[in-house]
Amino acid sequence: MSQRQIIQVFEQYQKSRMHFVQTVADLATRPQNTEILQNAGVMPMLHSLMLDTVPSIQQTAALALGRLAEHSDSLAEAVVKEDILPQLVQSLASQNRFYKKAAAFVLRAVAKHSPELSKAVVDCGGVDALVLCLEEFDPGVKEAAAWALGCIARHNASLAQSVVEAGAAPLLVLCLLEPEMALKRIAASTLSDICKHTPELAQTVVDTGTIAHLAQMILSRDAKLKRQVFSALSQISKHSICLAEMVIEAEVFPAAFVSLKDPDEYVRKNVATLMREVAKQTPELSQLIVNCGGLSKMIDYLGESRGQPRLPGIMMLGYVAAHNESLAMAVILCKGVPQLALCLAEEQEQIIKTATVWSIGQIGHHTFEHAKAVATAGLLPKLLELYMDASSSEDLQAKSKKALENILKKCTYIPALEPFLYDAPSNILKHVVCQFSKVLPHDSKARRLFVTSGGLKKVQEIDAEPDSALQEYIKTINSCFPEEIVRYYSPGYSEVLLQQLDSYQPA
Repeated sequence: MSQRQIIQVFEQYQKSRMHFVQTVADLATRPQNTEILQNAGVMPMLHSLMLDTVPSIQQTAALALGRLAEHSDSLAEAVVKEDILPQLVQSLASQNRFYKKAAAFVLRAVAKHSPELSKAVVDCGGVDALVLCLEEFDPGVKEAAAWALGCIARHNASLAQSVVEAGAAPLLVLCLLEPEMALKRIAASTLSDICKHTPELAQTVVDTGTIAHLAQMILSRDAKLKRQVFSALSQISKHSICLAEMVIEAEVFPAAFVSLKDPDEYVRKNVATLMREVAKQTPELSQLIVNCGGLSKMIDYLGESRGQPRLPGIMMLGYVAAHNESLAMAVILCKGVPQLALCLAEEQEQIIKTATVWSIGQIGHHTFEHAKAVATAGLLPKLLELYMDASSSEDLQAKSKKALENILKKCTYIPALEPFLYDAPSNILKHVVCQFSKVLPHDSKARRLFVTSGGLKKVQEIDAEPDSALQEYIKTINSCFPEEIVRYYSPGYSEVLLQQLDSYQPA
């Protein structure tokens, strides 16, 4: 056999290996094939091919492993059990950029499934190796590494801490400055995943100068980048007053308000979330948003949105109103109450209804003027209906009850109170009767209306416990009217008159 023939044998073997691994990589793109491949023993075969002398075979084997691991956690666990991760991590330092991208993809595919699988990546030195990849010249390698780090960091604070301790934060900030849009997006997303867990992690990221770089991107034309930028700013702002103030100092508002009308739904939702996280911190930060015109922009946003994207906006109105009377009045003057009434009528999801009810309660509980604004929008009967509805969730019932009670305690608007004399259960009724006992002694027109509308008659029919607060309120109301009128509307008075008629002898 000639030398050429012998070499051909090796070439054929190499071609066969390459053909096999490429076919497996192609088959691995379809989820329905993964179980068959696993049962056929593909994992050990790919493991051995990752040790191949031909770099293209190694890369394709890693790519196939990543695709398999991406489809399900059981396949990702199989990668861990095959002891493939240490080898991947070890070779990350020495291999070419194509292999590094494929290896980072495998680490991401494993880590994304669960904290336990992410911990396996951390334990084999995966985070340190990925952070080194962030220093590579090739933007594709940086992107793959940043993405894998994001999948690790998103699970919990401990894993995010391991990413930060490996020195990822400043390198991710440098990735924001790269010209490649895909790299910017992934870097912003990973910073967001780190920041979301604790104030300490958020502070560590902020200390690298992240906020200033993110703030420069809020007017980017790339919707996917803006999604991540606003998400990261929201995750920073939510933790503390200090961090929210740092976001404000970067002059994010009012520039961000423009994005409430962005064509991309997720951009709009993330801007609304950022506004909510800032507004909830202090009255001063809420006032700043109001002064910038943010309140009316948010109410317009609620009018143009449907479903889940409305949620942060609804809650933002509640947080603003909760701080003090003047901010709650600002929400009222910007037509926030009718918009919340519309959200309550249109939305079916319990969580959105619950948030809306809570926000209405925050607006209406301050003074009689605030309560009247909610009452005239026809919201009190709706709150009662949601409280009484057996299909309402426990949380929705509780928040409806609390909002209703708090608003009724301030409400002096008689037309809104009166229907509750007929419909409300006793625990709500006592608040209504209490309000009548406060209003009627000082308002003669209200007293006349109370009699002619049947209110006084209804009060006489209430069965109050002796010496209870409710009985005291009824006594106060009765003292506002002549004794004969009270007797006339009392139950059984007609029988007394008939008895008198029976014993009456005409002259």
